[in-house]
Amino acid sequence: MAGAFKTPGFEQRSEAPLLEFVESERRVAEAARYLAGGVSSNFRLGIAPTPLVFERASGPYLFDADGNRLIDYYLGMGPMILGHTPDDVREAAGRQMASGLLFGGQSGIEAEAARLVCEMVPCAERVRFNTSGSEAVQTALRLSRAATGRRVVVKFDGHYHGWFDNILWSTAPPAGANAPVAGSRGQLADAGADIVALPWNDLASVRERLARGDVAAVIMEAAMCNAGAILPEPGYLEGVREACTATGTILVFDEVITGFRVGPGGAQRRLGVTPDLATFAKAIAAGFPVAAIAGRADLMDLCMQGVVHGGTYNGQAVGMAACVAALRRLQQPGAYDGMEQRGTGLMQGLRAAFARAGITASVAGFPQVFHVAIGLAEPARNWADLRRMDRARYVAFTTALLRRGVRALERGVWFMSTEHDDAVIDATLDAVSGALREI
Repeated sequence: MAGAFKTPGFEQRSEAPLLEFVESERRVAEAARYLAGGVSSNFRLGIAPTPLVFERASGPYLFDADGNRLIDYYLGMGPMILGHTPDDVREAAGRQMASGLLFGGQSGIEAEAARLVCEMVPCAERVRFNTSGSEAVQTALRLSRAATGRRVVVKFDGHYHGWFDNILWSTAPPAGANAPVAGSRGQLADAGADIVALPWNDLASVRERLARGDVAAVIMEAAMCNAGAILPEPGYLEGVREACTATGTILVFDEVITGFRVGPGGAQRRLGVTPDLATFAKAIAAGFPVAAIAGRADLMDLCMQGVVHGGTYNGQAVGMAACVAALRRLQQPGAYDGMEQRGTGLMQGLRAAFARAGITASVAGFPQVFHVAIGLAEPARNWADLRRMDRARYVAFTTALLRRGVRALERGVWFMSTEHDDAVIDATLDAVSGALREI
């Protein structure tokens, strides 16, 4: 399929007028009278040239307040794996809305969603639903400590597991950091007392730390896809799995990004290593606020043995209907083929475009979620490598892309959907050529 896209010698013949975002800028400034910073998440701040305001979305496109149509690789920061406003998901949610929104009890559709998760995900013997990945991670940590009677949690530099005080550590640590680094002002220092942050893809450091016998859980993105799409080195996940089993440590995969995105069984099925617990969100419900924790029955059943897991909106019926519709689509044979083929073609096209422009860059990851790092000649293997990317130049690149009608995350991650067809990929590569000439 990659041959269907622009050839390495392709040069854009002419360029349309660059887009402007004056109305978005005005509306964000106006909203700041009532919304702190004009947004409801810090991860929407600092976007160049301005945070955007959107009027509607369809397929691979966003339509903003200035009337611009943008090819979208943010995809809601990952959830919109079926593109924007997928008919089957909207129809399922609409049918449920006609019957009820929130019952303060169980709905039949919730059990069906749980059955599908257990059917698709290798580690999933039981499931509980949440509304955000941050909440699901908290459940995983609580279950791990209850099961082991231990306190310490090992995480990895550059891995993100939500914004709560007890886990927002070393998500972007500076060079030379030899202790966990808090991610926010106002974060309690003692909330990180039981956190150990290690370099990823370093099996020896994991084995050495687990040998002390006091670690409740090792939590990691099975492939490091929040900061950069870094794959585990051969044998690394298998080695961590073996070390956890040998020391009675709970292995937790944070699949909030990779789950149901890199394949119907997530990264754990694709990479062939099964954790004890795993967390999911984003692609699980194609844009609805649904998250899940899944794992071994003996661990999950601790929720009936004194481990509290709650939430008013857990298993909310409309979200569950959307979840079922999304998972049924993703479970179909061939559901990922187009993303695999077109994502591979886009990655190849990006590499060729950077080479033509004489700009050193790495394009690495999965076809459904990959990372572009200007300044890296080889794919990163951990956070220390990612720190060396030229972030200022990359933001200049994404800003130039945005003015040419393509929206990509400033941190380097690109998300694909089922709706990014050949024509969209070609248009993207056109914009890339122009943006690279600009920078």
